[in-house]
Amino acid sequence: MTPIKYYWEDFTPGWQYESQPRTLTSREIIAFAREYDPQSYHTDEEVAKSSPFGGLIASGWHTCSVAMRLMCDGYLLQTSCIGSPGLDELRWFKPVRPGDALRLHATALDQTESQKDPTRGTVKFRWDVLNQKDEVVCSMTGRPHFRRRTPATAAPDR
Repeated sequence: MTPIKYYWEDFTPGWQYESQPRTLTSREIIAFAREYDPQSYHTDEEVAKSSPFGGLIASGWHTCSVAMRLMCDGYLLQTSCIGSPGLDELRWFKPVRPGDALRLHATALDQTESQKDPTRGTVKFRWDVLNQKDEVVCSMTGRPHFRRRTPATAAPDR
């Protein structure tokens, strides 16, 4: 179990993180696609050449999975995160190809205290996945829940 370093209070708007790059290989792209997204432009280098992409590309879901791993390795496993209700937005902008080096850039956009539970809150994040050319290939926004370091106290009656 990794010790908790970051709580809800630490993710103030403007907080940022950028991961080290992770380079995808043809072998990884094909293996992921065969298991989870077996479309030919993800699984067959020869067939992919005649696709609109002109070559093998990673599944968008593979790109999201890499982003999740980069997030976990970079900071998430050191947090008090207690889950997320999902993504608010997900967009794929550019194909990811073998040899692309992906990195994750995370930005905290806002914090919201829980109205029901004073021991937690949510943080709205934007996560951008960039390639080695600094192009955003994928972008997501979502609101994970985090435990608070110090539970909120009720405002005194006036």
